[in-house]
Amino acid sequence: MLYTEDALIDAVAKLGWDVRHDNLVVEIAGTQVSGIDVGEIYNKKWQSPIGTRKYNKEAFIVIKNLSRDPFESSQPMDREHQPHHLKDDKS
Repeated sequence: MLYTEDALIDAVAKLGWDVRHDNLVVEIAGTQVSGIDVGEIYNKKWQSPIGTRKYNKEAFIVIKNLSRDPFESSQPMDREHQPHHLKDDKS
């Protein structure tokens, strides 16, 4: 499939999204962020300063519809939590 604006519009229509009213966001996925403080002197071929974002060769674009996100916060259980692995089995 060749990318065109029409192809994007068709894909959004197939999903039943409304581009005028839904909250759509575009993000880049398949990236990595350095989380290690390498200090002042480091091997630039293998290390990056902390917080440096690199885009992997297989990075991809994600279009999210936040208006239809089914996310719900976790809720407490409706029963007492009694994990089986903590039972005192002395038989």
